[in-house]
Amino acid sequence: MSTFSIFLILIIVVCLLLVLVIMVQNPKGGGLSSSFGGGGTQIAGGVKKTGDFLDKSTWTLAGLLIVLILASNIALKGNFGTSDSKLLQGDDIETIVPETLPEEVAPVETEQVTPTDSL
Repeated sequence: MSTFSIFLILIIVVCLLLVLVIMVQNPKGGGLSSSFGGGGTQIAGGVKKTGDFLDKSTWTLAGLLIVLILASNIALKGNFGTSDSKLLQGDDIETIVPETLPEEVAPVETEQVTPTDSL
């Protein structure tokens, strides 16, 4: 398996985790945070800690996604090297010249049809 394939699998896993963490959050104060203690009550390891964890994990996963995308770009360039197009390099192009020229082909006789003026 190539380095790019490994980065691609990691990017997909991070994307799925990021979607999961974002879907758990609720921007209006609900979501997972409200189910661990209700409304405005604070208990040890409750609402505030859960909200902070989800917020930090969102930013961490987003940063990791950016780093993985940049690293996969570097890995992709490393796999192909710095080779240019073969069309730009004149040395490697093979010229194909037929060894024998085709013989003259006799023209095909066609009948010419003249329009008739019949009304």
